Amino acid sequence: MATDEQRICVVIGRTRHKMVAVEIKEAAKRGAKLIELRLDFIAKAPDLKRLLADKPCPMIATVRRPQDSGRWGGSEDARRMLIKQCIVSGGFDWVDLETDIADEIRRFKNVKRIVSYHNLTACPEDLEDIYARMGRQDADVLKVVVNAQSPNDNLRVLALMKKAPKPTIAFCSGDLGFPSRLLTLKFGAPFTYAAFNKERGVAPGMPSFEDLRRDYHVERVNGETRIFGVIGDPVAHSLSPLVHNFAYRKIGINALYLPFRVPRGQLPGFLDAFESLPVDGFSVTIPHKEAAHHAAHTRDDTVAMTNAANTLIRRERSWHAANTDYQAILDSLTGHLAKSGGSIADLHRRMVLIVGAGGVARAAAYAMVRAGASVYITNRTAERADKLAREVRCESLDWNARHKEGCNTVINCTPVGMHPHVDESPLHASFLRPEMIVFDTVYTPETTMLVREARSRGCQVITGVELFVRQAGTQFKMFTGKEPPLEEMSEVLRKALSPVRVHDGDE
Repeated sequence: MATDEQRICVVIGRTRHKMVAVEIKEAAKRGAKLIELRLDFIAKAPDLKRLLADKPCPMIATVRRPQDSGRWGGSEDARRMLIKQCIVSGGFDWVDLETDIADEIRRFKNVKRIVSYHNLTACPEDLEDIYARMGRQDADVLKVVVNAQSPNDNLRVLALMKKAPKPTIAFCSGDLGFPSRLLTLKFGAPFTYAAFNKERGVAPGMPSFEDLRRDYHVERVNGETRIFGVIGDPVAHSLSPLVHNFAYRKIGINALYLPFRVPRGQLPGFLDAFESLPVDGFSVTIPHKEAAHHAAHTRDDTVAMTNAANTLIRRERSWHAANTDYQAILDSLTGHLAKSGGSIADLHRRMVLIVGAGGVARAAAYAMVRAGASVYITNRTAERADKLAREVRCESLDWNARHKEGCNTVINCTPVGMHPHVDESPLHASFLRPEMIVFDTVYTPETTMLVREARSRGCQVITGVELFVRQAGTQFKMFTGKEPPLEEMSEVLRKALSPVRVHDGDE
């Protein structure tokens, strides 16, 4: 099987020759085996001899017009002349030709041809007709890139590949289209694209070379690859793909876990449409946890109890819903108590303050009440705290009265303290005492202001990393039937948290 580097075309787009040369050298050093040079980015007339002087691997020449979302600023005649120079130079192995000019530029020697169609503003109604015409052109590879207007557009471009007349790379741009950038490999694409320098804005939603190698292990993706994912909005910065894909590789499972951005209110239609893929399981984050509960045909007791699901598992042609937050919160606390010689029975003697009233808070509240703890819920929006307290049958506290005397366990279920507001805490430091257990569900950063202050005052601390990994591990087992490598998953997550990435929790 090809290596992951051979299945990734690394795109380099810089304005200066010097920086292009630097990035070519560095990309090769990091393992790139195929590079696309975006010659339309270069401010001056491209010096092909200079650019290809130390060519480390096969190269694709691309000179894209603004109408195809490129940056070429010269005339069309000059652009076509440059393309022809690239073809006859002897330095480029591939050339990318838009479908409307491909018939006018003849094949030359061994230079391979990518015939492409780019529309980064829409997914046109006549896409299938456009692709059919491309299939009759002189191409080694066909490439179709359109802008996803809805999650279902991913399926539309991938459907082109099912009866592809020639090797095809088809995907959607933008965050709604991200899954298709990887799924195109499952449907037979020879490679997909990644930016060497993500900050240069080569194309909307294009991942970096490092992201694809670290998070997705694309060398494993083929027609037999099982698909899982996380549904949310936003979801682009979720660390779930990193952790799950690492676990699949560690255990030796041919599976791929992807982020699916699904706007609020669109979950039922999304699940129906993706029956055709199909996806075998989803993690579910904000704002879809309640909708996932209602979309399922069968449910665990925890889902029926909390009215929220963070996991959907395919069972034949129906969905089963689970809530792994519930068990992960309970296991995190009881595991911590066990280290000091305690057990779940000790929760009967604890007074628990839950800060927040969102999905994680709901799971925490039900878990603690069911375990016999005395539970108090506080939230900046008092109505939400009151509503959850009535559901769970515990007490609510006004936000200004949240420092409840006698509480010996605190569970923060708000995003207060997460990046970029790392200097904030939902509780005053003077409230924290040595005998307290402080459980912060935020994991970006792991060491929040609340965690730092709790440790400095001698509290027992549980961080969001433990919760994240426990709930992800339970999902992994539900998805695959295999025991998750929890310790290694924790190590991978902690490594990825520096530098900090955005948290996908809720309040």
